[in-house]
Amino acid sequence: MKKLFKYIPILLATWLIVACQNNDEADFKNKAFIDGKTFTTETIIKGAGSMVKSLTLSTSRPAEKDLNATFKTAPQMVDTYNKAYYNKAVLLPDSCYSILVGDVKINQGSVKSNAAQFEFSKLGGLDRSTTYVLPVTVECNDIELLQSAKNYYFVFRAGALINVVADMSRNYLQVDWKTPELVTDMKQITMEALIYPREFGKLISTIMGIEGNFLMRIGDAGFPDNQIQIATGAGNFPDYDSNKGLQTKRWQHVAMTYNADTREVKVYVNGILQSQGTLRLRSVTIKGNSADRMFLIGKSYDDARWFEGDMAEVRVWNVVRTQEEIATHFYSVDPKTPGLVGYWKMDDNTSPNIVKDATGNGNDAKANKPLSWHNVSLPEK
Repeated sequence: MKKLFKYIPILLATWLIVACQNNDEADFKNKAFIDGKTFTTETIIKGAGSMVKSLTLSTSRPAEKDLNATFKTAPQMVDTYNKAYYNKAVLLPDSCYSILVGDVKINQGSVKSNAAQFEFSKLGGLDRSTTYVLPVTVECNDIELLQSAKNYYFVFRAGALINVVADMSRNYLQVDWKTPELVTDMKQITMEALIYPREFGKLISTIMGIEGNFLMRIGDAGFPDNQIQIATGAGNFPDYDSNKGLQTKRWQHVAMTYNADTREVKVYVNGILQSQGTLRLRSVTIKGNSADRMFLIGKSYDDARWFEGDMAEVRVWNVVRTQEEIATHFYSVDPKTPGLVGYWKMDDNTSPNIVKDATGNGNDAKANKPLSWHNVSLPEK
């Protein structure tokens, strides 16, 4: 009997060790989780383009069998996000996202799944004063999910669309069209630019075009030096009107359209129709044909007609843009939009001599001298 009591402490110790091992195994069993250091990502909305974002599922140890899981949106978790992150976000509209790949798999022996993919688009049309969130969760019946790492939040908020602009004072850009066929005998045309005039006072301040042919400028002899004028070989438009002047030291969007079939010409300021009339032009050609008749931005004919101020988002189209299209794209537009033949964003301060054509058509603009740049934050709050 004494021998039996002698072995009881040993048996008890052995039982405790086994019990602890079993508890450890229970506490540290393999679990799956969304892979990432954080469980939210914030995207600053800067344009109207699309983007694809990915998530993967991982396990703490190699999977003992194939594990199948599905990523889904979780709209009901918007309040959870707002409480956790002290935010006032609203659910991202259905029209702004799609799930490209929702089903994922961790193969036996692996620790990571293929990527779930989410495409986001049409973000440029969202309210810029609102923060948006798309909660996502993962579901899996093949393995337990780590509760603290089964949800993810895609967050979107507006940021500055334009951070740098070109100073056009006593400078100009020349476009040698690589696609002259796109700007020859045009039946329709739209010109637009975002401008910041520091001062007027000169007879003429040029926005863009060709002297004596088709030109968008500000001012003229016997004409207000702050009113937009479309100067053509068939006459100028509109008439003198002191109530249609642009302002100094303020960003303004200016645009014009012409339809040769209807002869209708329009001028817009900040997306609002300012002038409407007719011109007798059968077509418009702006490819240029001589040294002093090239397509220029910020100059026409001679060096005295520069634009005293900053410019950005200069565009030429061979279609007539609608008022709505003009009014909703002051600060950015998809470079692949049909009809856009030249697009000079003028936002790359690493390239002082060449302003690239964002359309991919190759119609780059060359500066007369190295450009100066100003830091901005547009749209202004």
